[in-house]
Formats: sequence, C-alpha cells, structure tokens
Amino acid sequence: MKVITWNVNGIRARHAQVQALIDAERPDVLCLQEIKASPVQVPALLLSASDHWSYWHGVGGYSGVALIVRHGFVTEPPVFTHPSFDMESRIVVGDFGRFLAASVYVPNGGRDYEAKIRFFTALLDWAAETIGRGRDVIISGDLNIAREERDVHPKERKPNQIGARPEERALLARMLDLGLVDVGRALDPDNDNLFTFWNPWRNLRQRNIGWRIDYVLATRAIAYGATRARALREFGTSDHGPVVIEFGSAT
Repeated sequence: MKVITWNVNGIRARHAQVQALIDAERPDVLCLQEIKASPVQVPALLLSASDHWSYWHGVGGYSGVALIVRHGFVTEPPVFTHPSFDMESRIVVGDFGRFLAASVYVPNGGRDYEAKIRFFTALLDWAAETIGRGRDVIISGDLNIAREERDVHPKERKPNQIGARPEERALLARMLDLGLVDVGRALDPDNDNLFTFWNPWRNLRQRNIGWRIDYVLATRAIAYGATRARALREFGTSDHGPVVIEFGSAT
C-alpha cells in the first residue's frame, strides 16, 4: 500500500502536477489539501480517471480537501463522510473496510487561533472515538503544527509563533498517545532537515529552510508495516511537498 498526502495550494493551478504524481507514484490513497475549488471546478482530467474513485470537498477559492483511491485497492466504492466538526471543507473520511482514511487541512491559526484549537481538539476527539471503537485509521494532511523544535528550521523559529506553540504541540502529542504513529518521523528519526513546507520567498525551498507540518499518522497495526517514507521537496510548485509513505501491507 502507498499513501501520499499533498497540500496542492490550488488544484486548478496544479492539476497537471497531481496527474503527474499519480502517474509516477501510483498511490493507492492520495490525500489532497487546500484544493481551493468546488467539485464542479476540478479539472475534468482528474474527475474522469477511470481507474480511481475520487471525492472532492470544497466550496471555492479557499481551503478544501480530497481523497483519490485506486480501483483494485478496495473492491467496492468507498463511503465518504464528514465528521460533524467539519468547517470550511477541511476534512473528508473514506471507509475502506480494513481502515478509515482521513484527508485533513487544519486551520493555520493566523486569522483565528482559537478556531484552530477547536478544530484540532474536535479532530482529536473524533480520532479517540474511532480508535476506541476498534477501527484502524490513517490521518493524513496539513496539520499546521510542527511537532518538535527541530521540525522548524532554526532560521524560521520565532518566539511564541503559531504552529509551534506548546499548546498546539500538546494536542498533537495527545493524538499520538491514542496509539497513532507519526510514520514519516518513525522511518527517518535522525533527520533534522525533514521539512514539508517552505515559505515562498528568498529561495527557502531550494535552501531547505522550512517546516514539517504535513503528516501521515497511522494506528500501530498499520504503521508497523511501513517500509519507506519520502518528502518530495523538489516536486511541484506548491509551497508544500508531497509526503509519500509505503507499507508492506494494508494492515
């Protein structure tokens, strides 16, 4: 199984890059964030893919998420839902039988920090309830929280900055305490230059001066099968790079 998460920063601007990513990597599950489009605005090339099921959840030029699932990975069309705390088209959940997968775009918090905390707290409660019912889950997306100090490049660190506050990191730690694994970090534990987002100025991306805020979190039964993790810094023109996680098996 291969899972990819990518904040595309606009599907209409980068639909060809998404198609190139699908063609090159052939993911079983592709989670997209910040699509900035309603379903009717998504380019037909992606909607008409005969070998994928897709679900696009957006309202226009802001936020939005999607799930794209390869035919053959699951034998029946997945059931897609949105938890009750969904706001601004920020989460879609697919039920694949063996597990649930969520594509999530947590608010940045710059305009409304309290809304970010409320959303993440509700996401944490949903994960706790779902795992408590015995379901395995994969939560993928732009969580807009750098888990550790090393997940922000030293040149990007500022006192009390949003995305790296103790309160935010504590919420992410509580989520991991539910039995979820930060798969990218688990497979690359000693890499202090593992970033997934770069502010779009001063060639920060080329210099790899960034943040790690995009994750694939999986319950242990799934995470223990993970074999390879990559952050594709050089792919595409979004300010985020795709995160690719490969598993030896689906469970």
